[in-house]
Amino acid sequence: MADLRRSLVINFFSTSGAAMLQFIVSIILARILSPSEIGIYSMTAVVVNLGHVFRDFGVTNYIQREKELTPDKLRSVTGVVFTTSWIIATVLLLASGWIGEWFREPKLVPVMRVLAVGFFFIPFGSITNSLLARNFEAKKEAVLWAIGTGSFCISCITLAKLGFGSMALAYANLINIIACGIGCAFMRPKDLPWLPSFKHWREVAHFGVGSLLSSCAGSLNNAVPDLLLGKLGSPRLVGLLSRANSTVAIFTYIAGSTVNYGAVAYLAQTYHRGESLAPTLSRATALLTGVGWAALLLTAILGHDIVLALYGPSWLEAVPAIPALTLAAAVGMMYHYVPMAVTAIGRPYLSTVPIMVSVLTRIGFGVLLFNGSLVHFAWALCIATIVTAPVIGLQQSRHLGYPTGVMVRALTPSALVALGTGAAGYLLQLALPSSLPALARLLIMLVPLAAVWYLLLRVTRHVLLEEIHRLAAPIGIRLGLLRPNV
Repeated sequence: MADLRRSLVINFFSTSGAAMLQFIVSIILARILSPSEIGIYSMTAVVVNLGHVFRDFGVTNYIQREKELTPDKLRSVTGVVFTTSWIIATVLLLASGWIGEWFREPKLVPVMRVLAVGFFFIPFGSITNSLLARNFEAKKEAVLWAIGTGSFCISCITLAKLGFGSMALAYANLINIIACGIGCAFMRPKDLPWLPSFKHWREVAHFGVGSLLSSCAGSLNNAVPDLLLGKLGSPRLVGLLSRANSTVAIFTYIAGSTVNYGAVAYLAQTYHRGESLAPTLSRATALLTGVGWAALLLTAILGHDIVLALYGPSWLEAVPAIPALTLAAAVGMMYHYVPMAVTAIGRPYLSTVPIMVSVLTRIGFGVLLFNGSLVHFAWALCIATIVTAPVIGLQQSRHLGYPTGVMVRALTPSALVALGTGAAGYLLQLALPSSLPALARLLIMLVPLAAVWYLLLRVTRHVLLEEIHRLAAPIGIRLGLLRPNV
């Protein structure tokens, strides 16, 4: 736990910094690229992300979950990764023309081809990356985050300013992959074999098929909104939905990958020791919702000011979709760690059932409720998430020993903190003059809302309070506000 906490702190600052830079880039791009150009890239990216699922073939989870990794197993993993990655790259290149015709959007074709080329380079760094995560080597991962984020941000803005349009994002993605691959070459573990093998490919494939089912279903679920809206609507609506989702995901940008860091490896170690996963799931979910629910509710309330301040008036059409998307995100946050937990116990395929329910309900409600309005489509996605929640809850109770009733009681303090913080945000919004610039209104609210949130953590005795004090203690000691424990 000490190693994990130390790695989490390092990972938080590295990924948060990287995510913040990417977020700033998205703000700049919103003023350079049109909604249609961003929509074209988003539509292409969701298709390519499906390819990433088959490319990984569950290898990342296998490396983090496997109890003992021998050199022969690592060679087999390397062989599987190179084979699947290069096959998917070839398939995407060949299918790019057909996909452009299906969407009736020829501008998708060159974007997809550039993204497909990246699959040829990904295997050179993916195994090293997975091993760093397995061993909680957050310092080395932080260096990789800096390399990848820096190369992406610089190339993305430069190419966008030069008039590359949606291709700027595609080329920046490729540059990011190559830069990270070069960085991984210098951090490659000494005991990691260079030559691939297929000696243990059946073992890797057996786990990979189960992981592939859930990962493929998850990627399809994530792709459905953009694909369906792109087919029923237009690239402009996809661009607006993407911007609404980006606004809702501000908390994710800030938290970076810290909320997921080491989760599979840590849960797997707990499972291998024969311990119950329920206490870990309860605490992790409470910590996540203690921050996340308050952030989501404030995003729903202050959505107009946030979009106006960050992206400008040309994106205000995305605001009405934000409340539905925040509610969906809040429901999903309750079960955030379930897919990782079933992977940790060696049954990743269990995630497939609730994900497929989500896919079918998203498509069904999306087609049924869509009337050309982005708002109706957003509420269709929200309803689908709510309908899927009981399925995940049943799975969590049956296979992980964590009943829904126990979870609700554990998350009650998070709900109270979120409601109180949201109420404060609503009152502050009413009290501040509407004539003030949106950014000024948000900055004025920042400190009072943080104070209210912290006060509510204390009143509810939230488990997050202990972690905040633990993280703040070294700072207090350095500033002379606290005495070190002897």
